[in-house]
Amino acid sequence: MKYTTATFAAAIVNVLPAITFIIAWIVRLEKVKIGSLHSQAKLAGTIATVAGAMLMTLMKGPLIEFFRIKGNAYHENGTGGIDLHSSIKGALMITVGCFSWACFMILQAITLKSYPVELSLTAWICLLGTIEGAVVALVAENGKPSVWAINWDMKLLAAVYSGIFCSGLAYYIQGIVMKDRGPVFVTAFSPLCMVIVAVLSSIIWAEQMYLGRILGAIIIVAGLYLVVWGKSKDYKTSSPPADEQTIPVKQTTVA
Repeated sequence: MKYTTATFAAAIVNVLPAITFIIAWIVRLEKVKIGSLHSQAKLAGTIATVAGAMLMTLMKGPLIEFFRIKGNAYHENGTGGIDLHSSIKGALMITVGCFSWACFMILQAITLKSYPVELSLTAWICLLGTIEGAVVALVAENGKPSVWAINWDMKLLAAVYSGIFCSGLAYYIQGIVMKDRGPVFVTAFSPLCMVIVAVLSSIIWAEQMYLGRILGAIIIVAGLYLVVWGKSKDYKTSSPPADEQTIPVKQTTVA
């Protein structure tokens, strides 16, 4: 986040549904029939999501003032802006992170097929993530003990909130939905994060809201609707699971 703005980061992350869709198609987790209307809707929605994200980041247009609080404008001017080198570096880092997150979604969906216990899988994800994060932190901080100090401040609140809601609760709910609907359906809702971040960043951090961002948000939401509609048709046309199928009982009479 040091190399870009919050809105730009959220917009790039909106490419996540497209990446997840492609990977799920490759590993045969997502069925695509070009001649089918619902498959065309999923493809069109995915393309619209990516196009909306690109429009939101590359096109500015006139400034829209109705979300912006002018009294907080010093937040933008005080930072001195972000140069081109930092913007490219930030974009590359976010892109790599987005691809890694898509791979995580696919891996979680595959794991839930052979290990359909969402709560236990969430515990394993958090445990292994904590161990890996601790190792990376030790290497990155060169063993400084001061970075591990716990104080009653916003850092502690952010850590607790991220651990409980963004990791534990989110992974659990994500696993429940993913087991029934698949990874593409779960990641299709990630564009909503962009809308929330754009509004909150404009109000709290006084980020400028341009017409291009609003138009991009509208296109992303429309693409999201197409993806959800296409996925809903998938489950309407598919046969019920084996454990839910009823076996006809033939009655016999004894003479």
